[in-house]
Amino acid sequence: MVAPASFAEVLRRHRRAARMTLEQLAEASGVSDRTLSDMERGRSTGPQHRTVTALADALDLTGDDRDRFLELAREGRLRDHWTRPAGPRDQPNRPAGPRDQPNRPAGPRDHLARGLCEPPPPVDDFTGRAAELTWTTELVRPRQAPGAAGVGLITGAAGLGKTTFAVRAAHDLRPDFPGGVLFLDLFGMSSRPVPAAEALALLLRALGVVEQEIPADVAGRASLYRSLLRERRVLVVLDNAASEGQVRPLLPGDGVGRVLVTSRRLLAGLEGVRRLSLGPLPLLEGAELLTGILKGRDASDDGTAISRLVELCGGLPLALRIIGNRLVSRPGWKAAELVARLGNEQGRLEQLRAGNLRIANAFAMSYEQLTPSSRQVFRRLSLIPGRDFDGTLAAVVGGVDVEDAWDVLDELVDLGLLQDSAGSRYRFHDLVRLFAGDRLRQEDTPAGREAVTEAVTSWLLRTATAAGRWFESAGGQAADGQVAGGPSSPEEADRWLRVNVDNWMGALRAAAGTGRHTEVLDCAESLDWYSDRWMHAPHWHEIFTLGAEAAAALGDQARQANQLNLLAWVHLVPRDDPETALRYTAQALDLAVREGALNETASAHHNTGGALRRLGRLGEAVEAETRAAEMFRAGGDIDSYSQCLGALGTCLRDAGRHAEALEQYRVLWELLNDDRSGMRPGVVAFTRPIALARIGECLALLGHRAEAVLKLTEAIGLMEQAGLPSQQARSLETLAALLAEEDRNDESRAAYARAAEAYEEVGDAEASRRCRDLT
Repeated sequence: MVAPASFAEVLRRHRRAARMTLEQLAEASGVSDRTLSDMERGRSTGPQHRTVTALADALDLTGDDRDRFLELAREGRLRDHWTRPAGPRDQPNRPAGPRDQPNRPAGPRDHLARGLCEPPPPVDDFTGRAAELTWTTELVRPRQAPGAAGVGLITGAAGLGKTTFAVRAAHDLRPDFPGGVLFLDLFGMSSRPVPAAEALALLLRALGVVEQEIPADVAGRASLYRSLLRERRVLVVLDNAASEGQVRPLLPGDGVGRVLVTSRRLLAGLEGVRRLSLGPLPLLEGAELLTGILKGRDASDDGTAISRLVELCGGLPLALRIIGNRLVSRPGWKAAELVARLGNEQGRLEQLRAGNLRIANAFAMSYEQLTPSSRQVFRRLSLIPGRDFDGTLAAVVGGVDVEDAWDVLDELVDLGLLQDSAGSRYRFHDLVRLFAGDRLRQEDTPAGREAVTEAVTSWLLRTATAAGRWFESAGGQAADGQVAGGPSSPEEADRWLRVNVDNWMGALRAAAGTGRHTEVLDCAESLDWYSDRWMHAPHWHEIFTLGAEAAAALGDQARQANQLNLLAWVHLVPRDDPETALRYTAQALDLAVREGALNETASAHHNTGGALRRLGRLGEAVEAETRAAEMFRAGGDIDSYSQCLGALGTCLRDAGRHAEALEQYRVLWELLNDDRSGMRPGVVAFTRPIALARIGECLALLGHRAEAVLKLTEAIGLMEQAGLPSQQARSLETLAALLAEEDRNDESRAAYARAAEAYEEVGDAEASRRCRDLT
């Protein structure tokens, strides 16, 4: 096996490729020729970052060559840190020894301790985080009562600026800590994090303890460290912590010393600490940060382009700094040009690089901490179509048991590669999703990716179809072919369909795009009755359009007519566009008559009646609804027949024939309460509260307001039990108006408030505002 090239070899190779002598490279970089000679001979294996950057610039290194050059130097610094022998550190309070002369060369530990324990300078263009800085101020200021928590844990994903934030907080707080501010990078994301014993030794030296007085064991060092922080107003920043075991010995006890810890991991096992989770910058703060980085550039970078860049970077400070640096280093570029480049998702991560700064590298450090099996699940999660998901879907896409999926999800959240939220839902940051997809393309075969995509699409469509069938004919009965991990009741089905809508809609689109017409049509058909429960959802037009196209592709005109009838319903109820509804009913009627599909013919007449009623053509509407009712009854479809009876009552009501309308609704009411009618129980449960509400409305129109209030109140209670928020919202608004007419103002205001909430729940913002105004 060929050993990897050393930093010395790589430096020498790049210098020779550039046709430069040592003296020429020294002049171009500002690094002395003596230092360069030591590097090329391997005597200096880990030069400082600014030195290596100067050499890379002088050698004109870019891309992977530059990244590898900088990484080799960083690895050398880490090796030096753990392999160099310890030497006594200069201490201001001990007698000078022969090694303490001002002109002697610094010992290997002298430079390391001073460099690690002195905080880096703050970033000049630091922006935002005002509330978080207040949190650190309140947490660590020594005037807190004795025994108060003196440790703040700052967590968050890669690229959120945890270190930058902690450094800024430390400098802001420096006046409160006359004993000093110490900073220690624990290298938590490297393959060799700093051991607690070594970290304690470094901190003790920085606190003035001479080498000979540092205990040999961790417990002794930790005890001495705590005793010093008990009496000294010192702030210690422990950056990039790896684990609880690494950090716990470095925490103070009671006293005036304070500690801030940053980590990508949640470090949930730490006790007695206060926690701050950093998130992405809000749009305005992100724009302010990017504008600050770009100061001095041409003012033609308009605010719209800046805001769009912040959105494309997902508010990640590291991504914004990379974008800002790219624009600053290329004065001829416009922000709008970079917006266009970042708009391509496939190439966005590649655009988010500037010199040795790469957003993908930041994510990769967390990714490398995962086990191979967890990496595979992480990569595959990028194939989920929606914005969030649960453990069951993660298990499907990952090809693992649900219990194993939960473990992996916890690990990903712990490393900041996923975000969790209420309801055990998980989601990617947009850039992390792109990173996961990029790793999937690099590490998995096309056949493997296709197989996972097909499995996820199939599972989502089967589950959505099974969930929809709980509501077929409003039956509320378990459907055949239930899916493992899918909903087991109407309540679970309703919740699953709502919270997973982005996922199963994405699967529906994918299946339609790959010609899986039967699955698409089955899913669209199963959601017929459920659409009444979530009528203001924005997806129905697309769902039933895909269903109609799938039926046409299969050559099934009867099922196509069914989907066209559902599209007519979409334009009748959610969209309130009766003219377009009539166009769909005409197409549906033509296909249904041609195929001899009695039920779809009747449905077309029923929907035509609804459209005509909304257009004020009430005589024609009554005729169409009567024809539909007769056809449904003749065909034995009592469920649909009952809906036509209610529609006829509404036509009569709108025509001002209130007494006839009331009688029509009472006929419907008797049918609903007839156990021998043959109606399905679910249809009865769905229709009874609506019929009762219409009876109440007609009573109010006939002047019987007190009786109307009672009927509407009872109907609203039934609607709540049946889970009919849209109908409940309308009835609450009607009830509120009646109560106002009865001078029952407090009850009226309460009803309007409930109506506003119900309208908001179903997504009807305009109606919600109207009711709040009336409240």
